[in-house]
Amino acid sequence: MLVFGVVFSFQKKPSLKGLGNVLAGLGFFFLGIHYMKDGFEVFKQYIDLSQYAVQGYLGVLIYTGLGIIITTVLQSSSATLALILTALSAGQIEYENALALAIGANVGTTITAVLGAIGSNSAGKRLAMAHFIFNTITGLVAVALIFPLAKLVNYLSESLEIAPTNYVLKLALFHTIFNVLGVVIMLPFIKKLEHFLLRFFNKTEEAKDVHEPKYLNTAVLKFPGTAIIALIKESKYLYKNSIFEIVTHALNIHRSDVKSHEKIKNIIEKSVDDFHINVDELYYSKVKAIYGKIIQYASTAQSTLRLNKAQINMVTDIKIANRKMVEIIKHSSELNRNISKVLNSDNEYLKQEYDGYRKKIIKVLRVIYLFRTENDAKKYGSKLKKLKHDANDNVRLSNKSIDKLIRKNLITAEEASSLFNDYTNVNEIIRKLIDVAELLYAKYDSLLEKEEQQ
Repeated sequence: MLVFGVVFSFQKKPSLKGLGNVLAGLGFFFLGIHYMKDGFEVFKQYIDLSQYAVQGYLGVLIYTGLGIIITTVLQSSSATLALILTALSAGQIEYENALALAIGANVGTTITAVLGAIGSNSAGKRLAMAHFIFNTITGLVAVALIFPLAKLVNYLSESLEIAPTNYVLKLALFHTIFNVLGVVIMLPFIKKLEHFLLRFFNKTEEAKDVHEPKYLNTAVLKFPGTAIIALIKESKYLYKNSIFEIVTHALNIHRSDVKSHEKIKNIIEKSVDDFHINVDELYYSKVKAIYGKIIQYASTAQSTLRLNKAQINMVTDIKIANRKMVEIIKHSSELNRNISKVLNSDNEYLKQEYDGYRKKIIKVLRVIYLFRTENDAKKYGSKLKKLKHDANDNVRLSNKSIDKLIRKNLITAEEASSLFNDYTNVNEIIRKLIDVAELLYAKYDSLLEKEEQQ
C-alpha cells in the first residue's frame, strides 16, 4: 500500500493522486498498528499493565470511563480501538477490561462530534446531538448487558470457529454486536428523535439576530458544493429577512400588506403614516455584517477551492446579487427621505407622483414574493421580465407627467428635482430587485437542488 500510494500520489491525474493518498493513508495506518504492537511487546518486559486489571462491574465502569478519556484526547474512536486491539494482542490488558474500553471509545467519540459542531449551523448541531444520543444510549445498554453480550460472543465464536483465546477477534465481534444492538434499539425512535432535534435547535436559531450568518461556517468551505449551497441560502435569507423589510418600510408600507392579496391602490390609500425609519441605520445593523461575511466566504471559496467554470460563475453571480442588494438599499434611502416629506405635504400633485412610485415598487415586490413562494414560477417569472423591460425603458425615457407639472407650475423647482432623481431611483430599485430575484431564485434553483441531492 505504501509503495503504490507514494507512486500514485506523484501522478498528475487527480484520480490517481487521490487513490495514492488513500493507499498511503491506509498503509501508514496499518504500519502504525504494527509499531504499536511491537511497542507493547517491548513494554511488557518492564511493566505488565494487565496487573492493573479490575474485575466485575467496578472494572467495567472504570475502563469505560478510561476509554472515554482516551478517545477524547485522541479525537478518534478508530485510533482508540486500534490501541485497544494492539494492547490486547500483546497481553497488556485483560479481555473483560478491553470490552469496557471499546464501549468507552464509542461514547467518547461523541465528544469529538460535539466539539466539531460548535461552529456549525443548526443542521450540524442536530446531527452531532443525534450522534451523542445514539452512542450514549448504546453505551449504557452495552454496559448493562456486558456480561450476557460476552457470553453471546463466546457462543458465536464457536459457530464461527474463532479460537477461545483469540481475544482480538472476539473483541471485534463484541464491538460489532453492541453497535448493531444500538441500531435495533434506536431505529423505532428515529422520527421522535428528529422532531425533538428540529424543535430544540430551531428555537436556538430563531433567537439569533438577522445579522448573524445562518448557513455560513468554516465547515462549508471544505467542498465546492456545500460552499455554493450555503452562499445561496445565506443570500436568500438576507433578501427575505432584510432587503424585503427595508425596501417596504422605506416606502412606509407594511410587509404583510405586500404579501397579501389586497389591491395595491387600497394599500397606498391607507398607508399614510410615516414609519420614521433610518434606512442607513438598518443597513449597518441588519445588512452590512452579513453582506461582508457573504463576500468573504465567496472570495475564500474562489481562492481556496477547486471550482469548475460553472461553479466560478455561480459564486460570481452570488457576489453580484449581494452587491445589487446593497445598491437597492442606497436607492431606497434617498427615496425614503422624500416620501416621508411628501406624506406631510399639502401638494396633492406631488403626493400622486410619489404614490405612483410606491405602487410600482410594491407591484414588483409582490410579484417577486409570489415568484419565490408559489408553484407557478413560470407565470410570475414572465411578469418579472415584463416589469424589468418596462423599467429599462423608463430609465431611457423622460417622465412626461413631471414635465407637465413643471409647465403648469404645480410643483416647485426643488420638488421637480427630487421627483426626477427619485424617478431614476425607483427604476433602478425595480431593475435590481428583479436582477436579484433572477440570480437567486430563477437561475440557480435547479442547480441548487442537484447540489443538495449530491
